[in-house]
Amino acid sequence: MLAVEVVTADGDIRLCSKDENSDLYWAARGAGPGFPAIVTAFHLEVRNSYSNCMKSTFIWPLEQYKTVLNWTIDIAPKCDDSVEVVCVSLRPDPTKEPVILSGFVTFQNSEADGIAALKLANETHPPGAIMTAMCEPTSLSIEYEAQKLANPEGHRYTSDNAYISNDADAAEVLREAFTTLPEGTKTFALWYAMNPCSRRELPDMALSMQSDHYFALYTVWEDGKDDERCTSWVKDVMKDVEQHSVGAYLGDSDFQVRRTRFWEDAKAEKLMQLRQKWNPRGTVCGYLDQGDKSGVNGLENKHEWRT
Repeated sequence: MLAVEVVTADGDIRLCSKDENSDLYWAARGAGPGFPAIVTAFHLEVRNSYSNCMKSTFIWPLEQYKTVLNWTIDIAPKCDDSVEVVCVSLRPDPTKEPVILSGFVTFQNSEADGIAALKLANETHPPGAIMTAMCEPTSLSIEYEAQKLANPEGHRYTSDNAYISNDADAAEVLREAFTTLPEGTKTFALWYAMNPCSRRELPDMALSMQSDHYFALYTVWEDGKDDERCTSWVKDVMKDVEQHSVGAYLGDSDFQVRRTRFWEDAKAEKLMQLRQKWNPRGTVCGYLDQGDKSGVNGLENKHEWRT
């Protein structure tokens, strides 16, 4: 993101970049819904699209959960830099038993490069898979369609997430989340590989929360009678998971349900000061936590479970 055009709380129109209104530009990259102005346009740096996208997908019985997740965690930083790595627990059909899936997607400009990028996963995946699909052609449009199927319209949702501490036994921490999906639902639990990106120094911006392990729950159901069952399951899972977390991602968080750390401490302090500078009367909507208690002060950026 090279710049944003914004309308401030005072009604001023400003261009924000590293050279102009740089504090708002800093905040725009990581403030989330508490950004203290209204963004009207983005100036983005673009890159050439890829001509050969390819993926390998493996599915095992859920009994192999720990073996599969540990293998996925181990292999992720060893894969080609182009490969996105996920491990997901899901029900192929709401009436069926959950399975554990590992997926590897690579963006390349030749078939040979795609095959080479997926070679490590293809050659080292654990035995016992009930489905293997290696080096399949794909595209962004195909991947978006798959996401639509996983997140259907006309359903009821609750979600939560956590960045698991690097030194935690992630497979044990996430065991309940991955192995007790509510019956009769389209719920899925996701682990996303952040390593090696999580080991790189970030540019100076508000965005600052990350670890090697990103985890998210997407609980999906159709009937209102299941509201309590599904929302309670998420809360129960997160009570244990959050004690092994360093924080959470703003975009998958509900500030009215659970509050934790979303930025490094120094970045959070700077961001809240900028919010008060640019939006002192709360003209622009803030984080909308329970009762909007945070108001112009913004979020505390603390693990609530420790208080």
